[in-house]
Amino acid sequence: MIKTLLKSVREYKRPSLLTPLFVFFEVVLECLIPMVIAELVETYEKSQSVTDILKYGAIVVALALLSLTFGAVAGVTCATASTGFAKNLRHDMYYAVQDYSFENIDRFSTSSLVTRLTTDVAHVQMSYMMIIRTAIRSPFMFIFAIVMAFLMGGKMAWIFICVIPILGGVLFAVARMAMPLFKKVFKKYDNLNASVQENIKGMRVVKSFVREDYEKKKFGFASEDVARDFTRADRILALNGPVMQLCLNIVMVFVLSFGSYTTVSTVEGSLGIGQMSALLTYGFMILSSLMMLSMIFVTITISLESMRRISEVLNEKSTLTSPENPVTEVADGSIEFENVTFKYSSTAHKNALSDINLSIKSGETVGIIGGTGSSKSTLIQLIPRLYDATEGVVRVGGIDVRDYDLEVLRDNVAVVLQKNVLFSGTIKQNLRWGNKDATDEELREACHLACADEFIDSFPDGYDTYIEQGGTNVSGGQKQRLCIARALLKKPKILILDDSTSAVDTHTDAKIRAAMREYIPETTKIIIAQRIASVEEADRTIVLDGGKIVAVGTHEELLATCDIYRETYTTQTKGGED
Repeated sequence: MIKTLLKSVREYKRPSLLTPLFVFFEVVLECLIPMVIAELVETYEKSQSVTDILKYGAIVVALALLSLTFGAVAGVTCATASTGFAKNLRHDMYYAVQDYSFENIDRFSTSSLVTRLTTDVAHVQMSYMMIIRTAIRSPFMFIFAIVMAFLMGGKMAWIFICVIPILGGVLFAVARMAMPLFKKVFKKYDNLNASVQENIKGMRVVKSFVREDYEKKKFGFASEDVARDFTRADRILALNGPVMQLCLNIVMVFVLSFGSYTTVSTVEGSLGIGQMSALLTYGFMILSSLMMLSMIFVTITISLESMRRISEVLNEKSTLTSPENPVTEVADGSIEFENVTFKYSSTAHKNALSDINLSIKSGETVGIIGGTGSSKSTLIQLIPRLYDATEGVVRVGGIDVRDYDLEVLRDNVAVVLQKNVLFSGTIKQNLRWGNKDATDEELREACHLACADEFIDSFPDGYDTYIEQGGTNVSGGQKQRLCIARALLKKPKILILDDSTSAVDTHTDAKIRAAMREYIPETTKIIIAQRIASVEEADRTIVLDGGKIVAVGTHEELLATCDIYRETYTTQTKGGED
C-alpha cells in the first residue's frame, strides 16, 4: 500500500526530502537554546558581567532566528510536497478509472469513487504533511531533548523515560479500538454520497411525487449514522490528550519538587538554577513531542483506511487490455458471433447470453427486437469489447476483437444509447466528441441528417448554445438527436443505435433512418428498438428472448414464422384487437 501511494510523489520528491532536513536543523538549534540560557544564568550568578550577558543573549537571539528560518522554509516545502502529492494522487486515480473496463467499474460505486477522490485524498494529504514534518520533528525533538536532559539534569532525566511505556500502551489500545470504526464509517460515507447523488440526479422525479420530506429524512438518517460512528471513534481517540496531559503534569510536579530541593540544597553535585531551568524546558520539549506524536498517530489512524481505499483504485487493473502486437486497422464493418456465451461475473448463476451464432455483412442494416431483459444491449456491448465473451469468439472485420488495439476498435464502432449523455459545454463542443477536427460545415451536415438542425436553428445562439451538465436544458428527443449527430461525425465502420430514437416521433425516426442509408451506406448499422417500425426496413431483424436468438429474418419472414415478432407487430399496429 505504501509503495503504491509513494509512486504518486514523483516531482515532489525534492521538497519531500528537504523538509525533514530543514526540520532537523530547526530542532537542533531549538534544543541548543535552553543550554545557552542555562550558561547565561550561571554566568550571571558568577560575574554579573553585562558583556557576557549580551554575548549569550545575542547567541540565543541568533539561534532563535535561525531556528525560525529553518522552520518557515520547512513549512513552505512541506506544503508544496503535500499539496503536490494530493494533486498527483487525484490525477493517478482519475486516469486509472478512465482505463477501467465496465467489469472494473461494476466493482466500485460512483459515490465511492467520488469519496475516494475527495475526502480520502484530503485525509492522506494531511497525513503526508504531518509525516514529513511533524512526524520527523517530534522524534528528533524527543531524542535531542532526552540527550540534553541527561547532560543537564543527570539521573533526574530518567523520569521522562519511565512514562514512555505508559503512553505507548495507551496509543496501541486506542488504535485497536478505533480502526474498525473508521473502516465502517467510510463505507457509510459512500452510502451518504450515493444518497445525495441519487437525489440530485432524480430531482424531477422527487418533486413530481412530492417526496422531498421523505428524501430529507432519508438523508438525515444517513448523516446521523455517519456522525454517530465518527463520534464513537473520536471519543476513543480523545483519550490520548488527557493521558498525555496527566503524564506531563506528573513529570513536571516531580521535576519541580525534586529539582527545587536539589537546587536549594548544598549537596555536592546538586542542580544549579540554570540547569534546573534547562531541565524544565527539556522536559516540556520531551512531553510536548510525545503529545505531537499522539496527534500524528490519531491522524494516521484516521487516514489508514483512506490509504487502503485509494490503493484499491490505483491497484485495480483493467480486465480488458490491448494485446502485445495489436491489429491497428479495422478492414470493414462485418461482424461474426461464433458460439458466444456471456455472463457478467464468474459467480453469476445464469448466462446473460447463450449459444449466439450470428453473421452480419459489412454495410448491412440489422434490427434487434426483444422484450425487457432479453439481453439486447448486452449483445452489442461485446462488439466494441466493453465486455469480453465468456465463451466463444466475436469478430469484427474478420478478426477476433481481442486481437485489436482497444482504441482502434472502439474508434471504429459508434454506440448511441437510449440514455444518452451530454457534457457541459456548447453544442459544438459536444458534437466534436465524434470528430475533434470536424468543420462547422460537417457539424451542420451531421445535425441535418440526425434532424437536430430543426431545433438548433431555433436557439438564439445556435451551435454555440451552452448545454448544462447532463443536458438538462434540452428535451429527451433533442438529446438523442444530438448524440446521433455526434456518432455520425465519427464515420464509423459500425454504428449501433441502442433504442436511441425512443424519444423521437415516428416521422422523425423514419427521416433519420433514411438519412443514414444515404450518408453512410457502407457502415454496418445495428438498430435495437422497441418499435417494429424502427426495424421494419432493415435487411434482417434478430429476435432475442432470454438471452438467445429465437429467429432471424426480414420483416415479412418474421411475420410468417416468429410468434414473438408477430405478436409485437400486431399489438403495436392494431392494439392487439385481432
